[in-house]
Amino acid sequence: MKRLSRRHVLAAGSIGATAALAGTAACSDPGADGADAGELDPSADVTISIGDQPTEDKPDQRAAFDERIGEFEAAYDNITVEPSTEMWEAQTFQAKLAGGTLPTVMGVSLTYSYELIENGQLPDMTPYLEELDLVADLNPLALDNVKDADGSIYSIPTGLFSVGIAYNRAIFEQAGLDPDTPPATWDDVRAFAKQIKENVPDVTPYAQLTTNNTGGWMLTTMTYSNGGRVQDDAGAEAVMGQETIDALQVLHDMRWTDDTMGREFLYDQEALRQAFAGGTIGMALQAPDCYFTVVKDYGFDPASYGQGQLPQGGAGNNGTLTGGTLKLFDAKATANQLLAAARWVKFYDFEKYYDEAVALADAESAAADNSPVGLPGLPPVSQDVYDRYLTWIEPHINVPLEQFAGYTASTLQLIAEPPAATQQTYAALDPVVQQILTDEGADIAQAVADANTAVQAIIDQAAR
Repeated sequence: MKRLSRRHVLAAGSIGATAALAGTAACSDPGADGADAGELDPSADVTISIGDQPTEDKPDQRAAFDERIGEFEAAYDNITVEPSTEMWEAQTFQAKLAGGTLPTVMGVSLTYSYELIENGQLPDMTPYLEELDLVADLNPLALDNVKDADGSIYSIPTGLFSVGIAYNRAIFEQAGLDPDTPPATWDDVRAFAKQIKENVPDVTPYAQLTTNNTGGWMLTTMTYSNGGRVQDDAGAEAVMGQETIDALQVLHDMRWTDDTMGREFLYDQEALRQAFAGGTIGMALQAPDCYFTVVKDYGFDPASYGQGQLPQGGAGNNGTLTGGTLKLFDAKATANQLLAAARWVKFYDFEKYYDEAVALADAESAAADNSPVGLPGLPPVSQDVYDRYLTWIEPHINVPLEQFAGYTASTLQLIAEPPAATQQTYAALDPVVQQILTDEGADIAQAVADANTAVQAIIDQAAR
């Protein structure tokens, strides 16, 4: 088993580990002998399956995805691609991983990196990435989170994010708030929500994610904003304290004292974004990719979208949660399949960063399809490579960047997700948030104490 150093490298830390994964079964391609079987032959005929194909209810995105597959197969006539609509879902991932039903490559949360490597559930991708000359220009902070202690690379980070606050600029204006000034503190959030309630009574001033692990995810984020942690840096101890109590107290007071959280308290990511796009939510904790979803998928007016940094509590300037996406490769795939899958990732996710013509074509196509171009975020490539890319696509950037100024100007510390059994930790915290929002008399301190006990049991189980 490969062991990882517990270096915490993404500002305050490395991207954390995920839920403990039962069993050692790998992903897909039943019958494959694994990457150690056979010599690597880049020209050999090979078939791979790739996940994340848009579903049929998104015909434009699906057509664009399929077109890229055609271009890829034309460029590499020895590779046959079988697309799959399989996408990562926290609630089903472990079972599908153990059942061997996942594609050769697909995107999953970066929180899975450490646990999968430690469990021997990822192939060593170092030789394939070196073969494709893909290592040197990747974002080094992200790359360190998919390595073991020996420096071997097991995945490819393709996206990074940090959590901020999304807000509806039109609702701000209706409420008499400055749409160019997002809330900087949790006191601001409460005050802004009260003003929205008073002046725009038919909307929910502030909404909170609470289900499908997102409640724990955002409670962790709020804990960070107050200067606390959910686990210690080693992922050995649950350490929620006053900072988590304070986070829950804010939610309790907004729900029960201020009445500024509406009547819906069972939001997952999709449901909240749909409601936001419908113009019924004033503010919610989100990363900037929320803009893509609400504008592209749900028709939200770009002029009404605003993004600020994560509101801070306590003394302020405490930090925000960061995470991302990685490409999961099938540990049972052959060497030729792994090389082909890595080649697909380089083609689909990274080619635009290295080829100006591809960057321009991609930007032009996205703009023509009314997809966001130039959305702010943390790049998967080095800053020099990313800056060059932005100069290439500048004529086609259609995202109102000035409406993200409160986010892009942030200097908050980026804090990694809890390093042990991340998704299980989040799942254990979902009901804590739900309890506070549905039981006015809930004992917050006791709820946090009970949560520490539950998370500690999860940590201990993951360490066995």
